[in-house]
Amino acid sequence: MTAPEPAPATAAPPTVLVLDADPPPRLGRLTGRARIEYADEAALAGRLPHADVLLVWDFTSHAVREAWPGEGPRPRWVHTASAGVDHLMCPELAACDTVVTNARGIFDEPVAEYVAALVLALAKDLPRTWDLQRERTWRHRETQKVAGTRACVVGAGPIGRAVARTLKALGVTTAVVGRTPRTGIHGPDDLDRLLAHADWVIAAAPLTEQTRGMFDARRFGTMQPSARFVNVGRGQLVVQDALVDALRRRWIAGAALDVFECEPLTPDSPLWDVPGLIVSPHMGGDTVGWRDELGAQFVQLYDLWAAGRPLPNVVDKKRGYVPGH
Repeated sequence: MTAPEPAPATAAPPTVLVLDADPPPRLGRLTGRARIEYADEAALAGRLPHADVLLVWDFTSHAVREAWPGEGPRPRWVHTASAGVDHLMCPELAACDTVVTNARGIFDEPVAEYVAALVLALAKDLPRTWDLQRERTWRHRETQKVAGTRACVVGAGPIGRAVARTLKALGVTTAVVGRTPRTGIHGPDDLDRLLAHADWVIAAAPLTEQTRGMFDARRFGTMQPSARFVNVGRGQLVVQDALVDALRRRWIAGAALDVFECEPLTPDSPLWDVPGLIVSPHMGGDTVGWRDELGAQFVQLYDLWAAGRPLPNVVDKKRGYVPGH
């Protein structure tokens, strides 16, 4: 944990600038302790130099990259209401002393549950069952037993580890791959070997220069024909054309994507019609009440920051994620 510079001891409360989204965060607990201001993407650049704190509530926006000031006044702390930080990082932000935190801890279990649901849906052929029901067709089939299968989870952060725990509860033998090998975690050198024997490949890694495009034609060719691929990390982890080709050629048996290189997916995207692919609109971590949890987390962090105490969830701005766990 890193202790940012505490709020100044002045009569005026610190200014918290919110990169707006609908619905806005509930920050009533900060009444009298912070001046809450809102900005859309167009107004962000002009407001940043006057803010002490930036809350990136619209975590789908890339406006921070373009609006972040170089030299001169800028927020001393940036918090994003998301697990990933790739949407806001830029060289100027990485080089300055502004502290960046993320919403680590909010999405771990919901995403893990969502992955388990996708694994079960693919193994039990539920999409085809729903299609046949709409056709009023009775067609008996055999489905796959999940217990006893093997999974490779790529990404050793809290989400990846939660996915591994949940799959183990289903009887799946699970290996986790991280940036560096350690107890219970495989390193990158083991990835291809694990992919070659996995029934389930789960992408849950952060987007960095090392992970961008890591699932390409070679990696899909490494997987066995019965394997299924699930991406709940970032869309840019996957070379989209390579995945489409792998599914159409039946190099792998199926896939499920909850994240995409360009979101929202356009109606004319070829992904809608790829055989064996489940498409969902980046909803894996969004359970009922998730926005309230994000707002409450920010208020808790603000209390620490205002008191000059160390903040959790501090991002290593050069690596692009929270290290050390």
